[in-house]
Amino acid sequence: MGGLLHLLVISFLLYFSRAEATSAVGVNYGQLGNNLPSLPDAVRLIKSRLSAGSVKLYDANPQILRALSNTGLEVCTMVPNELIANISADQALADRWVGSNIVPFYPVTRIRHLLVGNEILSDPNNRWFWLKLVSAMRRVQKALKKNQIRNVKVGTSMAIDTLELSSVYPPSNGSFRSDISGSVMKPMLQFLSETKSYLYFDPYPYFHWAKDPEKINLDYALLESKSIRYTDPGTGLVYTNLFDQMIDSMVFAMEKLGYPNIRILMAETGWPSSGDYDQIGANIYNAATYNRNLVKKLTARPPVGTPARPGQAMQGFIFALFNENQKPGPTTERHFGLLYPNGSRVYEIDLSGKAPSSGYELLPAPTNNKPYKGRIWCVVAPGSNNRTALEAALTHSCSQGNGTCEAIRPGKACHEPDSVLSHVSYAFSSYWAQFRKSGASCFFNGLATQTIKDPSHGSCKFPSVTL
Repeated sequence: MGGLLHLLVISFLLYFSRAEATSAVGVNYGQLGNNLPSLPDAVRLIKSRLSAGSVKLYDANPQILRALSNTGLEVCTMVPNELIANISADQALADRWVGSNIVPFYPVTRIRHLLVGNEILSDPNNRWFWLKLVSAMRRVQKALKKNQIRNVKVGTSMAIDTLELSSVYPPSNGSFRSDISGSVMKPMLQFLSETKSYLYFDPYPYFHWAKDPEKINLDYALLESKSIRYTDPGTGLVYTNLFDQMIDSMVFAMEKLGYPNIRILMAETGWPSSGDYDQIGANIYNAATYNRNLVKKLTARPPVGTPARPGQAMQGFIFALFNENQKPGPTTERHFGLLYPNGSRVYEIDLSGKAPSSGYELLPAPTNNKPYKGRIWCVVAPGSNNRTALEAALTHSCSQGNGTCEAIRPGKACHEPDSVLSHVSYAFSSYWAQFRKSGASCFFNGLATQTIKDPSHGSCKFPSVTL
């Protein structure tokens, strides 16, 4: 009997050891595309093509939650940003939301994380309900407890800009922004500590590197450096990659508020496989290198942790499952996927961490690891022939800025040819040239694309961005 009990204990421990290993790296499943696979196909691809152990959603889509039932995949679901304010003030609403979006699917769908909002502390337009966030988290936690659901962790996701100046040099200087430190973060960390939950962090070394590629070494950002070291002057800790610096900056920020032991779960990270001319380093080689190295780090046994937390295991989700063609913003936003919408791989990757690096096919050499130098225009994208959408975009562009469309008025230099396509291309270029520094992108709901071929003709000179 003792021998049988011993075997059962070993089997139990091995089961949970395997569960931890296979769920170390998950994938974010976004839905902003009009050409994505069916739910059954998507779930099959998550398991068989990527060998992921978990899935993170940006809502509580009942069809997706149902499709993920009995798959063994752990699931992270989300309360939409727009419900936070109401839930924070109404326990009955929190109860109804959990009753409709969690209870019907749990436990056959292995929901393990419930995020209340997505990066709301990054958006100054949401400032008015930042103070409502922790109250909403507490109400959701209470609703789970009422339904005897005790192993779903509640939190919210946050980006690097929750730190003062988004600074990671040095990590020991990490501190939360003054507008959220005492009012939002301290009570949030108290809640996370009480419930043994995680701080859900979205570190993106790509964006940090791309802002300053002259000072930050690319291999250091890709977790690929063999020789580069950064020593934190405040602690003496030695760093070998930018990812660890970002994680530890958050660790030190929490420590400054009196919470040194809250675990960090990486809710999002990734590297784009393509981008615009003005987006350095967005290519397949870098994306594959970063994500493969990250998987190797997160699935290492024993765990490697970070310099501030050596040996501590970390779970996480890579962004994203598919390239999503309806995501707004610059081209990189639509090229974070591990898979194309037809299900084929953008590059080989095994999220279980079991595939040896030597088994992967050679990657195409990167061509844009140095900043582009020259002029860029923004014009109507090939295939954009929806006249109604183009005319609406023309009206919008021309109503912004100072003299944005003056040159295409009758009798002006760019009026001819008098066609919608020609006028819209001019308007896109003119608008983008004026507002790029304020954050405008050459996208216009998918109607626009960048070009380095000058569309000017005759005396008509299209405005451009010069890098």
